[in-house]
Order: sequence, then C-alpha cells, then structure tokens
Amino acid sequence: METINLINEVLWSYVMIGMLLAWAVYFTIATGGVQFRMIGEMFRLLAASGSRHDDARSQGEGHHHRVSSFQAFAMSIASRVGTGNLAGVATAIALGGPGAVMWMWIIALLGSANAFVESTLAQLFKVRGEHSFRGGPAYYILKGIGKRWWAVIFAVLITVTFGLAFNSVQSNTIAQSLQAFDISPTLTGIVLTVMTLLVICGGITRISRFSQVVVPVMAIAYIILALAVTLINITALPDVLRSIFEQAFDFRAGIGGGIGATVMMGIKRGLFSNEAGEGSAPNVAATAAVSHPVKQGLIQTLGVFTDTLVICTCTAFIILLSGNPVGGLNGIALTQNALDAELGHGLGSVFVAVAIFFFAFTSIVANYYYGETNIRFITPTRGYIFVYRIVVGAMVFVGAVASLDFVWSMADITMALMTICNLAAIMVLGKYALRLLKDYRRQRSQGKDPVYHSSTIPEISSETECW
Repeated sequence: METINLINEVLWSYVMIGMLLAWAVYFTIATGGVQFRMIGEMFRLLAASGSRHDDARSQGEGHHHRVSSFQAFAMSIASRVGTGNLAGVATAIALGGPGAVMWMWIIALLGSANAFVESTLAQLFKVRGEHSFRGGPAYYILKGIGKRWWAVIFAVLITVTFGLAFNSVQSNTIAQSLQAFDISPTLTGIVLTVMTLLVICGGITRISRFSQVVVPVMAIAYIILALAVTLINITALPDVLRSIFEQAFDFRAGIGGGIGATVMMGIKRGLFSNEAGEGSAPNVAATAAVSHPVKQGLIQTLGVFTDTLVICTCTAFIILLSGNPVGGLNGIALTQNALDAELGHGLGSVFVAVAIFFFAFTSIVANYYYGETNIRFITPTRGYIFVYRIVVGAMVFVGAVASLDFVWSMADITMALMTICNLAAIMVLGKYALRLLKDYRRQRSQGKDPVYHSSTIPEISSETECW
C-alpha cells in the first residue's frame, strides 16, 4: 500500500497538475480563448440542440436512435456532477481553506480549453455504431495517430477507472449518506444494483434519456437551495468573497486548491470534478448528432463551467456562509452540517442524502457508458458487454457495503495514467481541432450555420467516416 501511495504522490503532485495546466494554458492561447470569446455561442447552440436540421445532416440512414447535443451534454454532466461536487469541494475547503475555491475557478476557466479540444476531436473521428455514434480518445488515437496499442491501453484504463472503481465509490457514498437514516448498506446496494442494471441494459438511448430528465432537475434544485442560503446570509457574502480571494495564494490554500479543490474524496482520492482533459467526456460528446464537430466541442466546454463555476460554487457558498468550523469533518458530513445549520437540524442531511443519491446514481450510469463504448472499441463481441454489465452491477453492490481505500488508490493510478494518455494524444491531434475552429468561425462570420465536410481536412478524410 505504501508503494501505491508513493506512485500516487508522484503522479498527482508532480505530473498531473503540471500537465493539465500546461496543456490548458497552451490551448487557451492557441484557440484565442475560445472558452471566453464564444460563451454566447455555447448557450445559443445548447438552446438549439437536437434540432432535426442537425440530425438530418449528420446522421446516416438507418440510425433511428439519435442522441441530441443536449442529451450528450446532460450525460457528460451526469458523470461530472457526483460526490465530487458535494463531498470533494467540502474536502478542498477543509484542507485548503476558502482560497481553495479560487483555485477551482482558475482550473475550470483554463481547463475548459482542454475540454473543447478533446470533445471536438471525438466528434471528428467518431464512428457509426449499431444504434448511435461512438467515439472518444481510443477512437481518435487509433484514427488520428494510428497507434492501436496506445488506444487499447486508454480503453482498458478508462473502463477500469470509471466503469468499475468510480462506480464503487459512487455507490459507497450513497450508502454512507443513507446510513444516517438507519438504511443498511446491504439494502442500499441491492436497490442500487437493480436500478443500475435496469437502466444500463437499455443502452445509450435509455442512458441519455434518463440523464436528460434527472440531471437538470437535481442541478436546478441544488442551485435554488444554494441561492436561498446565499440570500439568507447576504450580509456575510462580502466577507466570504474576500476570504476566497485573500487566501487563494496562501501556501495552505495553494496546496488544498491546486490539488484538493477538484478532488472527489480527498487529495490522493481526487477525481477532477470537471474532468477537463481527462478523456472521459469525449466518449459522450462523440454520440451527439451535429453538423459540425466544433458545435459539440463548445457545448461540452459549457459543461465544465456548469460543473465547477455553478455546482461546485454552490457547495462552497453553502459551507462558507454557514459560519460553522470545518475541522474534524469529512466531505459529506461537512456539507450536511452546513445545510443543517441553515435549514434546521436533520433537514440538511435529508436534502444532501437525496441530492447525493441522484447525482451519484446518474454518475454511475454515465460512467458505465464510458466503459461500454471502450469495450466495443477493443472487441465487437457482444458477450463481453453482457459480462461487463454484470461486473458493473456487482461492483455497485460491493461499493455500497465495502471499504474502498485500496480500490480508490488503484483508481487514482489508472485515472492518472488514463489522463496522461489522453493529454499526449490531444497535443498531437490538437492541430485538427484548431483548424476546425477556424473553419467554424469562418462560416459563422459569413452568416452560415456551420457544416463540416471531410474535404476541409483532406489528409484525414479517409479516417472521418461520419463526415
């Protein structure tokens, strides 16, 4: 275990943070600050997503189960918004103080450039599946770089990390939150397993429809609650904001924020909540039916903002405005304690338990799909998907009843290696995303609704089968 912890320390403290920020700064500059300059376009596209106009031009005959841009957006948010937003943010504040929140914002603002590039590439190199498009880093590594071994390594790492390990953690968090109401972990595990299998056996279309309904409802409810808490404590808001900015570059806040602010359950157990550059969201981004790859790249960039600048900030304000000390409490307990202080004893715990259930369950469902699409990349044999679904169900149950220290430590390693694989790939292929962005801007400046044709980048036209 000491060796595993040492590997995690090196990967996360010295490799991962540096690579993510270096790539984020580079792509922010190379795209001309796409995440800032085109935020209005992001909202416009999201509002118009799923139009028959886009579907008709981007979807081939025989593909009846279309995934709209909004459904793909909701699925990626379903994976991003989980225990990290309620427990991880609390842990970051406990470890790094209020200044950690500033680091969350900085990472989200810069890292969204990585999200734009990886999701645009996923659209460019997507393939036609049985019922919908498929794609992601494994696909663009193979088609864009031509290295199948590299692509397979990524596919294995993301399947293990998201489909198995992270799903165990999500179910464990749900079980912990429900124990406060004397609901046994075993019962929670059984119910979660049945629910998970019912949803995932319906395939990508059922997953996307489920996420489309549940995620916005829960996110809006959580935002409304956070706004209510903020309004009740409006006089304390200036002091909270001052503490965030003043402590942002304090040494303790720097460590807690730069590493811990985006953690899921602690520094070494962290999942970067917005997943920008990690290679997970592109698997969903590729499923959308759009007329130009940049459209989904922009929409997925908005997902990073939604996760961190909105949902995570809600949790931060709830905790900091409560005025309660954070010492000695873990993530979930800290969030529950803060809401109890505002809503009355017990009410905060109930709301957090409900929110965690829906946020974490939608994460389980979306995480499953990351594994499925990558297994399909490795092998077309349908039997493996059936086995994978059973294993996912089993891991959901195990996660609810077990201690996951070892699983989390191993997941940190596979996630770090997975992210390194993806960052290296988008650095090689990023030039195509930049050319696509230039083409998109040119068409928009001409008053057109951008449409991509493979002839725009002729050297890879044979690898872009959907365009």
